[in-house]
Amino acid sequence: MDTLQEKLLHRFEEYISFNTQSNETNTQASPSTPGQMVLARHLADQLKALGLSDVSLDGHGYVMATLPANNGKEGPVIGFISHMDTAPDAPGGPVKPVLVRNYDGKDIVLNKEQGILFSTRDFPEVLQYKGQDILFTDGTTLLGADDKAGITAIVTAVEYLLDHPEVKHGPLRLGFTPDEEVGRGTRYFDVEKFGADFAYTVDGGELGGLEYENFNAANAVITFHGRSVHTGSAKGKMKNALTLAGEWQEMLPAGEKPEYTEGREGFFHVYGIQGSVETCRMDMLIRDHHREKFQARKALLEKMAEFFNAKYGAGSVEVSCHDVYYNMLSVIEDGHMDVVERAKKAMEKVGVTPVISPIRGGTDGAVLSYKGLPCPNLFTGGANFHGRFEYLPLPSLKKACETVIAIAEEK
Repeated sequence: MDTLQEKLLHRFEEYISFNTQSNETNTQASPSTPGQMVLARHLADQLKALGLSDVSLDGHGYVMATLPANNGKEGPVIGFISHMDTAPDAPGGPVKPVLVRNYDGKDIVLNKEQGILFSTRDFPEVLQYKGQDILFTDGTTLLGADDKAGITAIVTAVEYLLDHPEVKHGPLRLGFTPDEEVGRGTRYFDVEKFGADFAYTVDGGELGGLEYENFNAANAVITFHGRSVHTGSAKGKMKNALTLAGEWQEMLPAGEKPEYTEGREGFFHVYGIQGSVETCRMDMLIRDHHREKFQARKALLEKMAEFFNAKYGAGSVEVSCHDVYYNMLSVIEDGHMDVVERAKKAMEKVGVTPVISPIRGGTDGAVLSYKGLPCPNLFTGGANFHGRFEYLPLPSLKKACETVIAIAEEK
C-alpha cells in the first residue's frame, strides 16, 4: 500500500467533512460563511501541532504559517497558497465520498437509491485514470477538491519535509484563504505579512497543469425596469422586464458563451436571472484573456443599454460592472519566468510532464501577482470542479504533493 497516497486520502477526507461553501450574496462578512472559519481554526491548530512557526489566523479567516529553512543558509522565501471555500454552484455538503479502487473503466453507480450514474460517455476523460484509485461523491454534492485537494497537498508536503530533515529546503510560507470562489479571496490578504518572494497557488485541475495566464474578469449586474399593467388592458402600456431580459440575452454575440468556447476564446455568461414584470435582475460574467477585447466586451454592454433605453424609454436598463481580476501573464513575463521554470523542473523531477495552458478562469494568484507577489498556478489532480460529478484520482493528488516538495527542495 502506498503510505503517502493513503495519508493524502485520509487528510483530504478530513477536510471535506467541513462544509465551507462560500456565499456570493453575503458581501459584508469575511469569510462569507461560518463553516470557512471553522476549517480555518482547525487548520491553524493542525499546523501548530505539526510544529510550524508563526501560525496566525486573523479575523477574516486567513491562515498563515512558516516552515523555517533547514539548509543552513538564507534563500528565497517560497509561498504555497490554497483556498478553503468551495463553489456555490452545487450543494456543498454533507459530502459523502465514494472511493473506487482500481477503476475498471466502466460507468459508476454513485447513488443507487437516487439512480445517479457517472457515465463515461458524458465524461470520457476519466478513462485515462483506468486502474487507479479515484475518489468521487455520491452524486448529491460536489467533492471539494477545488481546493481542499490543494490544501491537502501543501500540508502533507510540509509534514513530509518535517519528517525528513535530510531533504534540504529554504524558508516556506503557507497561506489558506477564504471566499476565492466568489471573487474575494485576496480582499484582506496581507502580502507584506506573508513575506514570500514568490508563491504558487495549488488550485489547478488535472495532472501536470501549470498556468500563468488567466482571464481578465469582470462581473456585471443588468437591471431591467418594466411597467406592470393588468393583462386585460395591457396593450400598448405594459413593459415586461422579463421580456427585456430575454431580448438582451438574444442580442449577445452568437457563440460567445462558455458552452461554445475554449482556449483563449472569451465569453459572456448569464448565470442568474430573477425578477418580475416590474423589475428583473440579470447576473453576468465577462471574461477574456486579451485586455483590449475585455474592454470591448464591457463597452458592448453599455452600447446595448443605450439601445434598449432608446427603444423602451430612458431608465429601462441599467448596467453595473466591476472588474474582479486581470491576466497575470504580463506580470509573470516581466522578469518572473524563473518562477515558472522552477515549477517545470520540479514536475519533471517527480515524473510529471508540465501541461502549460491558459486558465479559463482565475485564481487568487492573479490578484496577488498584481499586488507584487508573482504567483503561477499548480495542478491538484481534480476534475469536473463545481459540480456533482467532480472526482479526484489519488495518484494525481500524490504527484501534486510531490511537486510541492520538489519546488521547496534546495536546488
